[in-house]
Amino acid sequence: MKATQQLHDLGQSLWLDNITRGILNDGTLQRYISELSVTGLTSNPTIFDHALAGGDFYDDAIRRKAAHGTSGEPLFFELAIEDLTRAADLFRPVHESTGGVDGWVSLEVSPLLANNTAGTIAAAAQLHGQAHRSNLFIKIPGTPEGIPAIEASIFAGVPVNVTLLFSAAQYIAAAGAYMRGIERRIAAGRDPRIGSVASLFVSRWDVAVHDTLPPALRNQLGVAISKRAYREYRRLLSSPRWRILAEAGAQPQRLLFASTSTKDPDAPDTLYVEALAAPDTINTMPAKTLDAFADHGQVHGLLPVDGGDAEAVLAELTRAGIDDAALADQLQREGAASFDKSWKDLLEQLAAKRTKLTHDNHVAAGTP
Repeated sequence: MKATQQLHDLGQSLWLDNITRGILNDGTLQRYISELSVTGLTSNPTIFDHALAGGDFYDDAIRRKAAHGTSGEPLFFELAIEDLTRAADLFRPVHESTGGVDGWVSLEVSPLLANNTAGTIAAAAQLHGQAHRSNLFIKIPGTPEGIPAIEASIFAGVPVNVTLLFSAAQYIAAAGAYMRGIERRIAAGRDPRIGSVASLFVSRWDVAVHDTLPPALRNQLGVAISKRAYREYRRLLSSPRWRILAEAGAQPQRLLFASTSTKDPDAPDTLYVEALAAPDTINTMPAKTLDAFADHGQVHGLLPVDGGDAEAVLAELTRAGIDDAALADQLQREGAASFDKSWKDLLEQLAAKRTKLTHDNHVAAGTP
């Protein structure tokens, strides 16, 4: 049995952290679903930036939309939604068979709205309505400005993937926003079944401290932080507050492990997949990591519900000079800035491609 199937059988969802028109057209995504137990998909501006640069898959669509005057962010979102609705339809059988727990795809609001709560709320509603798919999450960053947008979006019935979470404290804030949104829906007599996941970024921790730690302590911080967050996730699901919501029909906001490709060439390429096996969670990974885990990954055991050795490891890292609370805030700020840069790069690349294709059309038609 493939290791991917083993993870699936123990209750962890494997999602692909990638989307291109190429993997939709050539059947790669369908193969991942049927052969590697992939049950969902995530995306971000960097992924789409690489997809646009990777070939001519989008050229015909860009020409058509440019002919109608579409440009900038509206052009990007039309292209992205075309891809993600196709992916959502591939995952629809999973979504339906799991009662809406699994089978999701994700689309991010403009990173330029990271500090704009009202703008994020409006964009989330607009994009979800534009996609017109029940199994499409709108990604909203779990920043201080994003927390009220998450609550408001859940209350409005928009499924949310909370992104850019780096610590248990940030996860707890996101979970609180989700529950407040559900509680408001119940008070208003609305359906409490609104999907959500909370995405904890893992490998960036180890990248940030790699050069400051002795070799014996490297590549342990991300897993320890994840164990701590998983402990809080399990505590929340057993809390009286959550039991009230569950009895009313709400479904859990699942914990998702993101950024799980290994960045250290000296570490195993399946490090974060093997270390973070846990039921009722999700691990989203790029194709290279997914293929590696399917080829030679192993399932050694499950994350301990109580966090296991997380606090002992974090105490040792504290003695080595790591302030995980301060670093979590720094990583979240840096993550938001990185998405902002990727977004601007993406729009610049899209504008250049649109201009070139429009010019080529005019030349071919013999018009000025």
